[in-house]
Amino acid sequence: MKKYIFSAGLVITLLFMANLSVQAQSRPVSDQAKGAIVGGAAGIVAGGLIGHGVKGAVIGGAIGAGGGYIVGDAIRRKKLRQRQAYLRAHPVHHYAHTTSIAAPRSVTTTTVTKTTNY
Repeated sequence: MKKYIFSAGLVITLLFMANLSVQAQSRPVSDQAKGAIVGGAAGIVAGGLIGHGVKGAVIGGAIGAGGGYIVGDAIRRKKLRQRQAYLRAHPVHHYAHTTSIAAPRSVTTTTVTKTTNY
């Protein structure tokens, strides 16, 4: 019973800390970070239940976070490949979207006159 309470407390603490760090940032959380957070939380729970209390929870959390990061990176790469394939299939022609016609450039010429003194 103590293992369950301890593991639940660790998970709640980890999720609370992750929520605070997400709110402090102005940019969205990357897929790698999401994977590491979820993997670490799952690893803490599994390590705490399977292993030897705190030691098992720490080891499980580290392994889970590493595995979650790898999975999150694979998800990010898949999204990137999909986006690149979409952009290759749907090219954007910037010149077709212009509505105004540019005025011709004015060319200034200078002439040099030769003056003679008589």
